[in-house]
Amino acid sequence: MSMSRPGEGELRPAPPHVAAVNSFTTAAPLGFILKAWPTTPATQRPPPAPAPQPAGGAAAGEPRAGAFWPLRAAVSPARLAPPWARRLRRCWPCPPERLRGSCTMSDIRHSLLRRDALSAAKEVLYHLDIYFSSQLQSAPLPIVDKGPIELLEEFIFQVPKERNSQPKRLNSLQELQLLEIMCNYFQEQTKDSVRQIIFSSLFSPQGNKADDNRMTLLGKLVSMAVAVCRIPVLECAASWLQRTPAVYCVRLARALVDDYCNLVPGSIQTLKQIFNVSPRFCCQFITSVTALYDLSSDDLIPPSELLEMIVSWIFEDPRLILITFLNTPIAANLPIGFLELTPLTGLIRWCVKAPLAYKRKKKAFVSNGHLASKSAKELATGDDRDCHQLYSKLHLSVLQVLMMLQVHLTEKNLYGRLGLVPFDHVVPLVEEINRLSDELNPLNASKEIELALDRLAQALQVAMASGALLCTRDDLRTVCSRLPHNNLLQLVISGPVQQPTHGALPPGFYPHIHTPPLGYPAHAAHPALPAHPAHPALPAHPVQTFIPGMTFPYRPIR
Repeated sequence: MSMSRPGEGELRPAPPHVAAVNSFTTAAPLGFILKAWPTTPATQRPPPAPAPQPAGGAAAGEPRAGAFWPLRAAVSPARLAPPWARRLRRCWPCPPERLRGSCTMSDIRHSLLRRDALSAAKEVLYHLDIYFSSQLQSAPLPIVDKGPIELLEEFIFQVPKERNSQPKRLNSLQELQLLEIMCNYFQEQTKDSVRQIIFSSLFSPQGNKADDNRMTLLGKLVSMAVAVCRIPVLECAASWLQRTPAVYCVRLARALVDDYCNLVPGSIQTLKQIFNVSPRFCCQFITSVTALYDLSSDDLIPPSELLEMIVSWIFEDPRLILITFLNTPIAANLPIGFLELTPLTGLIRWCVKAPLAYKRKKKAFVSNGHLASKSAKELATGDDRDCHQLYSKLHLSVLQVLMMLQVHLTEKNLYGRLGLVPFDHVVPLVEEINRLSDELNPLNASKEIELALDRLAQALQVAMASGALLCTRDDLRTVCSRLPHNNLLQLVISGPVQQPTHGALPPGFYPHIHTPPLGYPAHAAHPALPAHPAHPALPAHPVQTFIPGMTFPYRPIR
């Protein structure tokens, strides 16, 4: 029985040197490859049935039909698979169709134990990629159970599952190769949902001993993504910062600041460039940095390079700090212990406390004798002057952003319901200003105290007018009562804090500007005064005759 030619019935086995099949099937869907994959080990397969030979005999090197893949097409599915799938087939310990159901996490773990650290890490990423991809097809939000987390902790973070086992240590080269594997995986994964769930499974804190390794590796991964501009990693990190408790976000921010501000001088320019590729990450990074550097001590004053970078970002586009707020479904009640939706509160804290914090720092330097030389004094004075100019620019940008908020809050139906500048955060800020004012000598720091209170009053006034700060006048007056006297602040706290609802007024009209304060109730309009009667005409006086010859007694004073 002779085989028919291609196109006339049966499929003819393709010779090994024909590459057209591979080029045609590189775009074959993964489901086709999984269905074609054999599930029975080679040692347990029945011997293949002898295939009929053509009359002329098979060509040299040409496989017989069904020789390797019984009950399948004559062309090997391994040859039909794209190159990346053929590479994975050599390292996958169990076939992909078993991953979809019958292959358990325990089976995967036992197979990975025989691998070296790097190949096991690479394989576990691909295993979980297929696992979560299949789950996402059935549920939009798959539940990450304990099994995948344990695999990641053991083969990515090198935390042994057994208590008595010694933890594995990767050397510097292996750690760099692991970071490259992870960067390449997130870069090549085209489905954002799969990327996000893998990133969340990798780096969401679990409250166990693996969290230290998890946070260390996360800091190095994001730092590497900044250096080589891996946008998918930065976007995943932005989502991670949004849904992770603030204590862990601060650790990531500290790692990035150490790498790009302290470790290598001048490397801040690399971090500065991500403004153009991932604004969402920049917004979350600013929020975490303001939570880290709260100016409560000299060590928590932001580095000048970091300050200059953040001010340049915001001054170029003030809407940058609203990206997370504008692109996130928001409830009126925000969770406690997480980063805020915007860095507004942290930036207001920077602008208000900066004059006092830098004065305190300079006072400490003088008392310790660090500014004994004239050159040291000039250098410190120049740096402080540059920083004060940056804080002035930042204060202006923050006020501009606050003025935008009324429209955005109204569009989201959150006006009067969501305070982006929480009053609970204003209270400790006022207390810190009061403490710093008492700590510094008012006679030597009067200008700094006046500037800090002016900025506080301006921020409070604009935040109240735009609906970003929700509080009562009595609350604000009680909080600010212990502050040093400031004329502008007294004007702000003497008027109504929250504008009354008035449907007939245009959005840019603030009624409390045109009405008297609540302490002075408006008087009723006075009734119109009655018209006075016309005065009667006065009688005409007689005309006095002028007598020029009359003498005038005059005696000069001697």
